[in-house]
Amino acid sequence: MSAQPNAARTEPTWVKALLIGVAVGFVGLFVAVPVALILHHAFGEGWDVFAAAIADEDARAAIRLTLLVVVIAVPLNLVFGLAAAWAIARFRFRGRAFLITLIDLPFAVSPVIAGMLFVLLFGASGVFGAWLQAHDVRIIFATPGIVLATTFITFPFVARELIPVMEAQGADEEEAAMVLGASAWQMFFKVTLPKIRWGLAYGVILCSARAIGEFGAVSVVSNNVRGRSNTVPLHIEDLYNEYQYAAAFAVSSLLLLMALATLVARRLIEHQATRPDSVEDELPVAQRVDIATVPGGIAP
Repeated sequence: MSAQPNAARTEPTWVKALLIGVAVGFVGLFVAVPVALILHHAFGEGWDVFAAAIADEDARAAIRLTLLVVVIAVPLNLVFGLAAAWAIARFRFRGRAFLITLIDLPFAVSPVIAGMLFVLLFGASGVFGAWLQAHDVRIIFATPGIVLATTFITFPFVARELIPVMEAQGADEEEAAMVLGASAWQMFFKVTLPKIRWGLAYGVILCSARAIGEFGAVSVVSNNVRGRSNTVPLHIEDLYNEYQYAAAFAVSSLLLLMALATLVARRLIEHQATRPDSVEDELPVAQRVDIATVPGGIAP
Protein backbone atom coordinates (compact mmCIF):
# COMPACT_ATOMS: atom_id res chain seq x y z
CA MET A 1 0.00 0.00 0.00
CA SER A 2 2.81 2.42 0.83
CA ALA A 3 4.49 1.88 -2.55
CA GLN A 4 1.56 3.31 -4.51
CA PRO A 5 1.80 6.92 -3.27
CA ASN A 6 5.56 6.87 -3.87
CA ALA A 7 5.00 5.59 -7.38
CA ALA A 8 2.42 8.28 -7.99
CA ARG A 9 4.89 10.94 -6.96
CA THR A 10 7.71 9.55 -9.12
CA GLU A 11 7.93 11.20 -12.52
CA PRO A 12 8.77 9.10 -15.58
CA THR A 13 12.41 9.17 -16.65
CA TRP A 14 11.68 11.04 -19.85
CA VAL A 15 9.85 13.78 -17.93
CA LYS A 16 12.79 14.31 -15.56
CA ALA A 17 15.22 14.32 -18.49
CA LEU A 18 13.07 16.87 -20.36
CA LEU A 19 12.77 19.20 -17.37
CA ILE A 20 16.48 19.01 -16.61
CA GLY A 21 17.32 19.57 -20.26
CA VAL A 22 15.07 22.63 -20.47
CA ALA A 23 16.55 24.10 -17.27
CA VAL A 24 20.14 23.47 -18.37
CA GLY A 25 19.37 24.84 -21.84
CA PHE A 26 17.92 28.09 -20.47
CA VAL A 27 20.80 28.55 -18.03
CA GLY A 28 23.32 27.89 -20.76
CA LEU A 29 21.67 30.19 -23.29
CA PHE A 30 20.83 33.13 -21.04
CA VAL A 31 23.57 32.90 -18.39
CA ALA A 32 26.60 30.83 -19.39
CA VAL A 33 26.87 32.05 -22.98
CA PRO A 34 26.64 35.80 -22.13
CA VAL A 35 29.16 35.39 -19.29
CA ALA A 36 31.56 33.56 -21.61
CA LEU A 37 31.17 36.25 -24.27
CA ILE A 38 31.88 39.04 -21.77
CA LEU A 39 35.06 37.33 -20.61
CA HIS A 40 36.09 36.55 -24.19
CA HIS A 41 35.76 40.17 -25.30
CA ALA A 42 37.32 41.47 -22.08
CA PHE A 43 40.52 39.48 -22.61
CA GLY A 44 40.26 39.08 -26.39
CA GLU A 45 42.87 41.76 -27.15
CA GLY A 46 45.29 40.66 -24.47
CA TRP A 47 46.03 41.32 -20.83
CA ASP A 48 47.69 44.67 -21.57
CA VAL A 49 44.50 46.11 -23.08
CA PHE A 50 42.45 44.76 -20.17
CA ALA A 51 44.82 46.19 -17.56
CA ALA A 52 44.94 49.55 -19.33
CA ALA A 53 41.13 49.79 -19.34
CA ILE A 54 40.95 49.04 -15.61
CA ALA A 55 43.85 51.36 -14.74
CA ASP A 56 42.40 54.26 -16.72
CA GLU A 57 41.83 57.30 -14.50
CA ASP A 58 38.16 57.62 -15.53
CA ALA A 59 37.56 53.93 -14.75
CA ARG A 60 39.19 54.27 -11.34
CA ALA A 61 37.12 57.39 -10.61
CA ALA A 62 33.96 55.46 -11.55
CA ILE A 63 34.96 52.60 -9.26
CA ARG A 64 35.66 54.99 -6.38
CA LEU A 65 32.31 56.74 -6.82
CA THR A 66 30.45 53.42 -7.02
CA LEU A 67 32.08 52.16 -3.82
CA LEU A 68 31.36 55.49 -2.10
CA VAL A 69 27.68 55.21 -3.02
CA VAL A 70 27.57 51.63 -1.74
CA VAL A 71 29.29 52.59 1.53
CA ILE A 72 26.64 55.27 2.15
CA ALA A 73 23.50 53.62 0.75
CA VAL A 74 23.89 50.14 2.27
CA PRO A 75 24.24 51.29 5.93
CA LEU A 76 21.24 53.60 5.46
CA ASN A 77 19.19 50.68 4.16
CA LEU A 78 20.52 48.49 6.96
CA VAL A 79 19.20 50.89 9.60
CA PHE A 80 15.91 51.37 7.77
CA GLY A 81 15.49 47.63 7.14
CA LEU A 82 16.02 46.75 10.80
CA ALA A 83 13.62 49.45 12.00
CA ALA A 84 10.94 48.63 9.42
CA ALA A 85 11.18 44.87 9.95
CA TRP A 86 11.01 45.28 13.73
CA ALA A 87 7.96 47.54 13.52
CA ILE A 88 6.11 45.34 11.02
CA ALA A 89 6.96 41.99 12.62
CA ARG A 90 6.49 42.96 16.27
CA PHE A 91 3.60 45.45 16.23
CA ARG A 92 0.12 45.77 14.78
CA PHE A 93 -0.72 49.38 13.99
CA ARG A 94 -2.86 51.46 11.68
CA GLY A 95 -1.08 51.91 8.35
CA ARG A 96 0.97 48.71 8.64
CA ALA A 97 -0.24 47.38 5.29
CA PHE A 98 0.44 50.77 3.70
CA LEU A 99 4.02 50.71 5.05
CA ILE A 100 4.57 47.26 3.56
CA THR A 101 3.27 48.55 0.23
CA LEU A 102 5.66 51.49 0.33
CA ILE A 103 8.58 49.15 1.02
CA ASP A 104 7.68 47.17 -2.10
CA LEU A 105 7.30 50.32 -4.23
CA PRO A 106 10.83 50.28 -5.73
CA PHE A 107 10.15 46.76 -7.02
CA ALA A 108 7.17 48.03 -9.02
CA VAL A 109 8.42 51.43 -10.16
CA SER A 110 10.82 51.76 -13.06
CA PRO A 111 14.26 53.01 -11.93
CA VAL A 112 14.01 55.77 -14.53
CA ILE A 113 10.79 57.00 -12.93
CA ALA A 114 12.50 56.89 -9.54
CA GLY A 115 15.25 59.09 -10.91
CA MET A 116 12.71 61.51 -12.34
CA LEU A 117 11.05 61.69 -8.91
CA PHE A 118 14.24 63.10 -7.40
CA VAL A 119 14.65 65.51 -10.29
CA LEU A 120 11.13 66.82 -9.64
CA LEU A 121 11.98 67.23 -5.96
CA PHE A 122 15.55 68.53 -6.01
CA GLY A 123 16.14 69.72 -9.57
CA ALA A 124 16.56 73.38 -10.52
CA SER A 125 12.83 73.64 -11.29
CA GLY A 126 11.79 71.15 -8.60
CA VAL A 127 9.88 71.58 -5.38
CA PHE A 128 13.00 72.37 -3.35
CA GLY A 129 15.08 73.63 -6.26
CA ALA A 130 14.87 77.36 -5.45
CA TRP A 131 15.80 76.83 -1.79
CA LEU A 132 18.73 74.57 -2.72
CA GLN A 133 20.05 77.09 -5.23
CA ALA A 134 19.71 79.91 -2.72
CA HIS A 135 21.83 77.96 -0.23
CA ASP A 136 24.27 76.70 -2.89
CA VAL A 137 23.40 73.05 -2.31
CA ARG A 138 23.62 70.62 -5.24
CA ILE A 139 21.82 67.30 -5.14
CA ILE A 140 20.85 66.54 -8.73
CA PHE A 141 23.82 66.05 -11.08
CA ALA A 142 26.03 65.48 -8.04
CA THR A 143 26.99 62.68 -5.67
CA PRO A 144 24.09 63.28 -3.21
CA GLY A 145 21.57 62.67 -5.99
CA ILE A 146 23.29 59.43 -6.97
CA VAL A 147 23.25 58.29 -3.34
CA LEU A 148 19.56 59.18 -2.92
CA ALA A 149 18.53 57.38 -6.12
CA THR A 150 20.55 54.29 -5.23
CA THR A 151 19.20 54.24 -1.67
CA PHE A 152 15.61 54.45 -2.95
CA ILE A 153 16.09 51.61 -5.42
CA THR A 154 17.76 49.32 -2.88
CA PHE A 155 15.91 49.99 0.37
CA PRO A 156 13.45 47.04 0.12
CA PHE A 157 16.13 44.34 0.17
CA VAL A 158 17.13 44.30 3.84
CA ALA A 159 13.59 44.84 5.13
CA ARG A 160 12.11 42.20 2.83
CA GLU A 161 14.65 39.63 3.99
CA LEU A 162 14.11 40.35 7.69
CA ILE A 163 10.31 40.68 7.89
CA PRO A 164 9.44 36.99 7.21
CA VAL A 165 12.33 35.81 9.41
CA MET A 166 11.24 37.91 12.39
CA GLU A 167 7.56 37.04 11.92
CA ALA A 168 8.35 33.31 11.82
CA GLN A 169 10.52 33.45 14.94
CA GLY A 170 8.05 35.40 17.04
CA ALA A 171 8.81 37.59 20.04
CA ASP A 172 8.75 35.05 22.88
CA GLU A 173 12.48 35.19 23.56
CA GLU A 174 12.58 39.00 23.46
CA GLU A 175 9.70 39.15 25.92
CA ALA A 176 11.43 36.65 28.21
CA ALA A 177 14.61 38.71 28.12
CA MET A 178 12.70 41.87 29.04
CA VAL A 179 10.99 40.06 31.94
CA LEU A 180 14.40 38.94 33.18
CA GLY A 181 15.53 42.56 33.22
CA ALA A 182 17.48 42.94 30.01
CA SER A 183 17.77 46.43 28.59
CA ALA A 184 16.67 47.15 25.05
CA TRP A 185 20.26 47.06 23.79
CA GLN A 186 21.00 43.81 25.61
CA MET A 187 17.89 42.24 24.16
CA PHE A 188 18.81 43.36 20.64
CA PHE A 189 22.46 42.30 20.65
CA LYS A 190 22.14 39.10 22.70
CA VAL A 191 18.76 37.76 21.58
CA THR A 192 17.39 39.36 18.42
CA LEU A 193 20.55 39.88 16.38
CA PRO A 194 21.85 36.30 16.70
CA LYS A 195 18.49 34.99 15.48
CA ILE A 196 18.33 37.22 12.39
CA ARG A 197 22.02 37.46 11.53
CA TRP A 198 21.89 35.25 8.43
CA GLY A 199 18.83 36.98 7.00
CA LEU A 200 20.44 40.33 7.75
CA ALA A 201 23.69 39.35 6.04
CA TYR A 202 21.78 38.03 3.02
CA GLY A 203 19.82 41.26 2.72
CA VAL A 204 22.99 43.36 2.95
CA ILE A 205 24.64 41.31 0.19
CA LEU A 206 21.63 41.68 -2.12
CA CYS A 207 21.43 45.39 -1.33
CA SER A 208 25.13 45.87 -2.10
CA ALA A 209 24.93 43.97 -5.38
CA ARG A 210 21.92 46.01 -6.51
CA ALA A 211 23.61 49.27 -5.53
CA ILE A 212 26.75 48.43 -7.48
CA GLY A 213 24.85 47.58 -10.65
CA GLU A 214 22.16 50.30 -10.57
CA PHE A 215 21.92 52.13 -13.89
CA GLY A 216 18.48 53.57 -14.67
CA ALA A 217 17.88 55.85 -11.70
CA VAL A 218 21.52 56.92 -11.51
CA SER A 219 21.62 57.84 -15.20
CA VAL A 220 18.75 60.30 -14.65
CA VAL A 221 20.21 62.12 -11.63
CA SER A 222 23.80 62.10 -12.89
CA ASN A 223 25.13 64.43 -15.57
CA ASN A 224 27.51 61.69 -16.76
CA VAL A 225 30.73 63.70 -16.43
CA ARG A 226 33.66 61.35 -16.70
CA GLY A 227 35.82 61.26 -13.66
CA ARG A 228 33.23 63.09 -11.55
CA SER A 229 29.70 61.70 -11.69
CA ASN A 230 29.98 58.42 -13.59
CA THR A 231 29.47 55.17 -11.75
CA VAL A 232 30.79 51.93 -13.21
CA PRO A 233 27.60 51.08 -15.19
CA LEU A 234 27.50 54.59 -16.67
CA HIS A 235 31.19 54.42 -17.53
CA ILE A 236 30.61 51.13 -19.34
CA GLU A 237 27.82 52.70 -21.39
CA ASP A 238 30.06 55.63 -22.38
CA LEU A 239 32.84 53.29 -23.49
CA TYR A 240 30.43 51.17 -25.49
CA ASN A 241 28.84 54.19 -27.19
CA GLU A 242 32.32 55.37 -28.17
CA TYR A 243 33.05 51.96 -29.77
CA GLN A 244 35.72 51.15 -27.18
CA TYR A 245 34.43 47.62 -26.96
CA ALA A 246 37.50 46.03 -25.38
CA ALA A 247 37.58 48.61 -22.60
CA ALA A 248 33.80 48.39 -22.11
CA PHE A 249 33.90 44.60 -21.72
CA ALA A 250 36.97 44.83 -19.49
CA VAL A 251 35.17 47.09 -17.04
CA SER A 252 32.03 44.95 -17.42
CA SER A 253 34.04 41.97 -16.25
CA LEU A 254 34.54 43.80 -12.94
CA LEU A 255 30.77 43.89 -12.42
CA LEU A 256 30.65 40.24 -13.43
CA LEU A 257 33.27 39.36 -10.81
CA MET A 258 31.27 41.30 -8.20
CA ALA A 259 28.16 39.34 -9.19
CA LEU A 260 30.01 36.04 -8.87
CA ALA A 261 31.34 37.12 -5.47
CA THR A 262 27.76 37.88 -4.46
CA LEU A 263 26.66 34.39 -5.49
CA VAL A 264 29.51 32.80 -3.55
CA ALA A 265 28.67 34.86 -0.45
CA ARG A 266 25.01 33.92 -0.84
CA ARG A 267 25.84 30.22 -0.97
CA LEU A 268 28.08 30.51 2.09
CA ILE A 269 25.34 32.28 4.03
CA GLU A 270 22.74 29.69 3.00
CA HIS A 271 25.13 26.93 4.08
CA GLN A 272 25.75 28.57 7.43
CA ALA A 273 22.05 29.26 7.94
CA THR A 274 21.14 25.59 7.45
CA ARG A 275 23.74 24.34 9.94
CA PRO A 276 22.61 23.37 13.46
CA ASP A 277 22.30 26.30 15.81
CA SER A 278 25.47 27.41 17.52
CA VAL A 279 26.11 26.68 21.17
CA GLU A 280 25.25 30.27 22.00
CA ASP A 281 21.86 30.00 20.32
CA GLU A 282 21.10 26.80 22.24
CA LEU A 283 21.61 28.48 25.61
CA PRO A 284 18.58 29.51 27.63
CA VAL A 285 17.47 33.08 27.15
CA ALA A 286 18.67 34.13 30.61
CA GLN A 287 22.20 32.93 29.85
CA ARG A 288 22.22 34.33 26.34
CA VAL A 289 21.44 37.87 27.49
CA ASP A 290 24.11 37.44 30.17
CA ILE A 291 21.93 38.51 33.07
CA ALA A 292 22.48 37.56 36.72
CA THR A 293 19.85 37.97 39.38
CA VAL A 294 21.17 39.83 42.40
CA PRO A 295 19.48 41.00 45.60
CA GLY A 296 17.55 44.12 44.92
CA GLY A 297 17.15 43.70 41.20
CA ILE A 298 18.84 42.59 37.96
CA ALA A 299 22.50 43.32 37.27
CA PRO A 300 23.86 43.52 33.68
